[in-house]
Amino acid sequence: MKLYTTARAPNPRRVAMFMAEKGIEGVELVQVDIMQGEHKRPEFLAKNPLARVPALELDDGRVLCETRAICTWLEGYAPEPNLMGEGYEERAFIEMADRRVELHLLLGAANWIRHAHPALAPLEQPQFAEFGNSQADKMRETARWLDQTLAGQEYIAGARFTIADITAFCALEFARGLMKFRPGAEGMEHLQAWRDRIAARPSAAAG
Repeated sequence: MKLYTTARAPNPRRVAMFMAEKGIEGVELVQVDIMQGEHKRPEFLAKNPLARVPALELDDGRVLCETRAICTWLEGYAPEPNLMGEGYEERAFIEMADRRVELHLLLGAANWIRHAHPALAPLEQPQFAEFGNSQADKMRETARWLDQTLAGQEYIAGARFTIADITAFCALEFARGLMKFRPGAEGMEHLQAWRDRIAARPSAAAG
């Protein structure tokens, strides 16, 4: 298998961290330099016409795209440790938590970075700085909600580590870089403590 990935990008990092938690080895990593436009070259567009990473090329030549779909496939490929839920009820609640942090934390940070940071101008034309700044505010609203949630439970989706923690961690680390966002510096002590615990996991170094 081959995983088309990009260093420091949050969605490829989610897949890398997911694989590391499961101990999946032997997947060839193919770096795609999006700042140099490699994701828009014909050879990559043949893999993913939407020009997005990550993309997982299976041994039979099919290419699976979209982070959540890739992780769903990997969950079946290597079922243990379980990261997406045992049974329909747990799966549903874990997916709810994962979607919330993906759509409201990760996407908010990504929209700020893509629209308000000059370094990302090559990837986002035109940039709308006002929209980007509004997204930073919305991302912080979600972070404050997470801080309150983590005051009463150990992990994003409840009592155990799941894919939702991977998504939230990669979102925070993305915001930590270009946004200089530190939850503890903004009074979110529970979110900061959670982030620090996840950062100590070996899988946090993946991607």
